[in-house]
Amino acid sequence: MDSSAQGRVVLITGAAGGLGKGLVEAFAREGWRVVAAEHSKVAQEEGEAVWRTQMDVVSPASVHACVEEIMQRWGRVDALINNAGVIADELLPQVSEEDWDKVVDTNLKGAFLCSQAVLRPMLKQRDGNIINISSWSARAGGRGQSNYAAAKAGLLGLTTSLAKEVGSRNVRVHAVLPGVLPTKMTSHLTPEQLNEYAAANALKRINSIEEVARFVVFLTSLKNVSGQIFPLDSRIGRT
Repeated sequence: MDSSAQGRVVLITGAAGGLGKGLVEAFAREGWRVVAAEHSKVAQEEGEAVWRTQMDVVSPASVHACVEEIMQRWGRVDALINNAGVIADELLPQVSEEDWDKVVDTNLKGAFLCSQAVLRPMLKQRDGNIINISSWSARAGGRGQSNYAAAKAGLLGLTTSLAKEVGSRNVRVHAVLPGVLPTKMTSHLTPEQLNEYAAANALKRINSIEEVARFVVFLTSLKNVSGQIFPLDSRIGRT
């Protein structure tokens, strides 16, 4: 456990998903107070380290209500992990407007709303971290993923622009490209497809939830780094 993390508060969106659960566990293990925000309605639960609550990242009212309650409880927000995401893969001519909006809103607008909500306390306390969970698709694209790739590419632009805006107040902003992970989002992939993804990596294997979560926690400890994009698997070629 990192003693310097005692009393620090992190808000993690998409906390019910595979990576979300890994992030919650990793931050709690290091002594953070963790707000695990889930889209589905849950009974609000509070343990020694983790407070589970419902939040709709595309609803300004829901987001601001959650952040207000965090401030009432603990008086600070030290880190935001914009992890909430959905997919609705389809070739562009077949993508419905509803699916386009759902994917872009959840993956990109949600990060905007959550970042905007936590910035007031972060700027006031002159310290904070915002980490956006993006994707390799943002750089390389993906067949049938025009909506997802566009949203995740938007996260990269948000990351670098916001880092320049808030750096003078000591708020650091990063994006992480986790790589293919064994989560519900990739459960539809066949063994052959997973092998193809592994083969595209220099190390010939896909990443793990535990390693990504450890890196994200580590990233919040860096004081002199901001505005960076971190690919976390071993695919090489696009910068």
